[in-house]
Amino acid sequence: MSEKEGRQSGSSPQASAVTVSDIQELIRRKEEIEAQIKANYDVLESQKGVGMNEPLVDCEGYPRSDVDLYQVRTARHNIVCLQNDHKAVMKQVEEALHQLHARDKEKQARDTAEAREEAMSRDRGRSEGLSPPQAFARVNSISPGSPASIAGLQVDDEIVEFGSVNTHNFQSLQNIGSVVQHSEGKPLNVTVSRRGEKHQLRLVPTRWAGKGLLGCNIVPLQR
Repeated sequence: MSEKEGRQSGSSPQASAVTVSDIQELIRRKEEIEAQIKANYDVLESQKGVGMNEPLVDCEGYPRSDVDLYQVRTARHNIVCLQNDHKAVMKQVEEALHQLHARDKEKQARDTAEAREEAMSRDRGRSEGLSPPQAFARVNSISPGSPASIAGLQVDDEIVEFGSVNTHNFQSLQNIGSVVQHSEGKPLNVTVSRRGEKHQLRLVPTRWAGKGLLGCNIVPLQR
């Protein structure tokens, strides 16, 4: 067996990441060894059908003269060595296939996870882009000259944000009342939807000639 063949049968593709070409090379080596084993068995067959275990001496203990003893011994030795090489290569093929399958399975799982994350991210982006904050209350009436009128509020404006109150934390009109009481004399950012368009207003709850700090009536939207 040559030095190259020794390296091939004794080394393993596990030393680095196995590739399909590595497995193809191992299979080529396996087939080459099988062909050599067959060739050596053919030699034994040509020598009176001598196999691996038939004696090479006659009944009197003398070397047989009907066969080429050198050819037989050489073929037998080659077969033993080649069978060991064959066993080693088959083990390498099995390990390489297992490693390749495991890596493909891991890559498939990673690709699936990345695809799922990308889809979720895309869905989140679509949801954020297409689902603006919803209105939760509506302006029912406004008194002339009131802080609400001065801020630009109009009847039928739908309130999307009133200070810190929005559709996510709105529970009742008391939420708005609490914000108003704590913001007397301070500007509040109010977002309203008016005929399908968003408007940003600055409303300052203030004591005025009329009732309350706003001078408007707000009612919850019915869902």
